[in-house]
Amino acid sequence: MSKFSGTGVAMVTPFLQNGEIDFHGLEKTIEHLIVGKVEYIVVLGTTAESATLSKEEKHQIFEFTAQKVNRRIPLVAGIGGNNTAEIVSAVSQFNITGYHAILSVVPYYNKPTQEGIFQHYKAVAEAAALPIILYNVPGRTGVNMLASTTLRLAKTVKNIIAIKEASGSFDIFNEIAANKPEGFDLISGDDPVTLPMIALGAIGIISVIGNAVPSQLSEMVRTCLKGDFKNAHSAHFSLLEFTKLCFTEGNPAGVKAGMKELGVCEDYLRLPLVKVTDQTRAQIVKEIHKIIAQ
Repeated sequence: MSKFSGTGVAMVTPFLQNGEIDFHGLEKTIEHLIVGKVEYIVVLGTTAESATLSKEEKHQIFEFTAQKVNRRIPLVAGIGGNNTAEIVSAVSQFNITGYHAILSVVPYYNKPTQEGIFQHYKAVAEAAALPIILYNVPGRTGVNMLASTTLRLAKTVKNIIAIKEASGSFDIFNEIAANKPEGFDLISGDDPVTLPMIALGAIGIISVIGNAVPSQLSEMVRTCLKGDFKNAHSAHFSLLEFTKLCFTEGNPAGVKAGMKELGVCEDYLRLPLVKVTDQTRAQIVKEIHKIIAQ
């Protein structure tokens, strides 16, 4: 069974009102996720507002999280970008202590061809001391990694072990699930489609909403992985409205509003992101209390 089976959470970065990293809030978030029984944490994924963090801040968060987790659950480091040479350098110099894999997003903005994507990942994987999890999210990157490219990487690059798939395309999900080699895992990258993706053969989710409701989400995922989709349905449907609200005004503004209501961390963000409106906040607060009361 893969150590990345179940629920991983793309952890937020809590900030103080002055814009600095809130390390007390970060520690509370880590403990919230561990108490919520998630299977692993992704550090500095997109949800962490990593695009607004300096190299030094990223280093501090990587080190702080590894120290506080203290090997209680696996950690995945988010290291990706659109400058291949820079990412190769970052993964080759990364302190792997406490970490089990690297999540690396398809290069964004440059709009590389499928061959360019393949060569990018091949170079990154060859430089890394940890296994690589691919991350396809065309809604953010501006380019879609085709299933054929994913499968080519899975079959030819030894330490590429999984993909976080957030394309929203069931054609892609089906093709990967049907043709992937043994030992290569499909992971949902989009909360609302986790249940049907597990039904296709995905091993779990790397989640956004799990930052706020880790116990409810991870229990739903475990129920799915047991093949008990009948009982998983009610949990799945109970989370849908909250999930929708978390993305209504952008990620992670929505889920941070939910975390603030639960007393986990404040909901400050770094520009260009801003807090959700009062109207959306009221809906999030109502929905999250409905979920935790169940």
